[in-house]
Amino acid sequence: MADIHIEEFYKDAAIALVQLYNAFPRRVDLYVEDIAGPDEPDEFGLHSRRHMAGFGTLLWLGEENFLRYIDTIRQDALGQAVLTQAAFIRLSAPASATLAAEVAPRALESAAKAPPTVQEDFSTHIHLLREALSHGSSARISRIARATLFDRATPKAEDH
Repeated sequence: MADIHIEEFYKDAAIALVQLYNAFPRRVDLYVEDIAGPDEPDEFGLHSRRHMAGFGTLLWLGEENFLRYIDTIRQDALGQAVLTQAAFIRLSAPASATLAAEVAPRALESAAKAPPTVQEDFSTHIHLLREALSHGSSARISRIARATLFDRATPKAEDH
């Protein structure tokens, strides 16, 4: 069993990447509350550990060149965020057939009857992330997020 904070990281990263992909190429404000859930700061105005982990995930995605942003909005959001070119290409690329079969077997069965272009869409990282977020367990979300973030084509600084 993975550490819970790592599973939360993968889920937060997946949600953020899907939100940015859905808005691409527009710049959007990416709110931590939309990713990690509602937060009620304590009597000193400090955010919860969960909120700060979500915010940390967004900052990490920026540091690792999956997204760009203009500025932070306190510790509540990234202002004017957009996917980098490398992240957009990665999300649009087909995942391995093994991974696709593992994380979205029902989607692949449906895609088998579809035209080739639709079949290709069903195997992309973005489709698998969406599928895992809507129907998957935390283990499934972690598996596809890990493959998207770390397998082979991780964005490099010179790519953006």
